Amino acid sequence: MIFVGLDAGLDRIPGTVSAYLARLDAGPTWTRHPDTTHYAASTMKMAVLVALYRALEAERLAPDTAVPVRNEFDSAQPGAARFACTRPAHNGDDVWDRLGGTASLRWLAERMIVRSSNLATNLLLDQVGLPAVADVWARAGARHSVTGRGIEDFAARTAGITNLVTAADLAALLRDLALGATRPGPLATPESCAAMLDILVAQEHREDLAAGLPAGTRIAHKNGWVRGVRHSVGVVYPDDAPPYVLAVCHTGDHPDRSADTDACQLLADVSAHAFAHRHQLG
Repeated sequence: MIFVGLDAGLDRIPGTVSAYLARLDAGPTWTRHPDTTHYAASTMKMAVLVALYRALEAERLAPDTAVPVRNEFDSAQPGAARFACTRPAHNGDDVWDRLGGTASLRWLAERMIVRSSNLATNLLLDQVGLPAVADVWARAGARHSVTGRGIEDFAARTAGITNLVTAADLAALLRDLALGATRPGPLATPESCAAMLDILVAQEHREDLAAGLPAGTRIAHKNGWVRGVRHSVGVVYPDDAPPYVLAVCHTGDHPDRSADTDACQLLADVSAHAFAHRHQLG
């Protein structure tokens, strides 16, 4: 009942707003279209991160391996030409400064999450492979989410190969990661899960879920956005209540006209409402 008013307000938002809210140790307190699929944007980078750490644990890869930094990748569409990422104008993506040189897997993983580097993501996807990312989704119990291609693989996109998430699947992945830091779980060892959470806590893009929390509140989160799309999922660690996971996905009705600042505020408002009721979850 505490989210009835919030649902009523979200009903008036153009487009589709999906959400999933739960304490880590309990079933959902509130859901809204939790199994509706959305274009994943950068939220798929969490599954790539887990796939990398699983490969490191299995010693198929080493964290300090020097990876050539290049901007040319094989398409997920068989027979298509290789593709490249577009260099961003203003997001502080320092991976581009290493073009023609090398970077360690550990460093690329941090940039993929903390600065949401698309170039780092595609370089890591080349290392772990799409099947390993699919295995991560399966281990988290995801029912609808899929990572079918790299970022800006337009030939694959035209062929219908895409990246999709749901609020429920994003929450399941991050909840397993958070619980996995305290006990053995399906994704990785507790040490690896804790290391991944530390990277997610260091996230520099804090304009949506994190913006709805009191200053200093710990949140391990990843967001994603393209024009008309803004998603975010995080585990929030209040000082005075058990931790909880919140995933919110928003896809506008008119992607070319949707203002990202409005979508960020929408997610921040949902986050603030969840935090205000943190003692009533579960």
